[in-house]
Amino acid sequence: MKKWVKVAALLVVVLALGLAAGCGGNAQKSAEGDTIKVGVNFELSGDVATYGTSCKNGILLAFEEINANGGVLGKKIEPLVQDNKSQNREARNIAERFVSEGVVAVLGPAVSGAVQTEEPVLTAAKIPVLAPAATAPEVTYDEKTKKVKDFIFRVCIIDPDQSQVMANYIYDVLGLKNGAIMVDKNNDYSVGLGETFKEYFTKKGGKIVAEEGFVSTDTAFKPQLTSIYSKKPDFIYVPAYYNQVGLIIKQAREMGIDLPIMGADGWDSPKLVELAGADNLNNCYFTNHYSVEDPSDLIQNFIKAYEKKYNTTPDAFAALGYDTAYLLAKAIEQAGSAEPEKIQQALENIEDFEGVTGKLSYDEKHNPIKEVSIIKLENGKQKLIKKMQPKH
Repeated sequence: MKKWVKVAALLVVVLALGLAAGCGGNAQKSAEGDTIKVGVNFELSGDVATYGTSCKNGILLAFEEINANGGVLGKKIEPLVQDNKSQNREARNIAERFVSEGVVAVLGPAVSGAVQTEEPVLTAAKIPVLAPAATAPEVTYDEKTKKVKDFIFRVCIIDPDQSQVMANYIYDVLGLKNGAIMVDKNNDYSVGLGETFKEYFTKKGGKIVAEEGFVSTDTAFKPQLTSIYSKKPDFIYVPAYYNQVGLIIKQAREMGIDLPIMGADGWDSPKLVELAGADNLNNCYFTNHYSVEDPSDLIQNFIKAYEKKYNTTPDAFAALGYDTAYLLAKAIEQAGSAEPEKIQQALENIEDFEGVTGKLSYDEKHNPIKEVSIIKLENGKQKLIKKMQPKH
């Protein structure tokens, strides 16, 4: 998802600059109009539609609540919802349309690659982006230039925080010392989590005795699982998307592999249970952004409102979307204006924002500082085991 052809990348920037010059006044008009236009760019169809749909649902619920309570600065928020079809190029095309339509901010997409693709367009137009679930560190910070991407903010924990917390939990709490890692070789999210998990786990004194890979189109994982099991690990870490993880867990259990299987937030989808089978998910753990088991009034009230509107329990992506919408509203209020650059400045100074996914303040790289939830699966149900603060 990070692979850029240089000429294509240059063309994106040139087009973005043209859009910014030609349409820069549109966002100003929106800020001064009767409603505040906000772009909502998500994966509503395609490979990761479950993530995008949940984010979008959480956002629309929040905007509905905000508007019912008088809106922001006396104006209603007008969400412009678009489906990027789980395609990075389409995410960029939508961003270009949003610039011409005069949005004051863009929420989404869900996955890191799509956010990175839209970023040059929206940064050139000086329109802030709030990414609910883009966990890759490079979404907000350019390692090559060592510069923060000024107009990009995220609401989720980052991948190194997830892998650090899981490594600590496995080694310190579960007492498991020998692990195996299995990643999607063509997915930056999966590879990155695998690499940082290995780094944290081995620094603690643990050993990685096996490493295997697959690609997103694979449906048979017996060769990799056979190889891993022969090395006698204490657990398997599979940081991948639910559609692959479900099949991997199902096939592992069918082979008689009853080891703990661990993962990250990409597991969080109702479809995981359908693919793996509820019983097969016993002895499985993953890191996540929140838990429906958290007893706090804020979380339980959100769950009730979401279930009433959508007739289903909200996953972490829905919770992140909900927080994203409220965070934008807080930034507009704090800025005293719906002008994009003033919203961006307000986001820079956000502190202790209380969301359903935790209390949020930003570090210097626009990454939230907040706890990571460890979830255990029991008969297909999520159980909150522990919340842990990553060390920076």
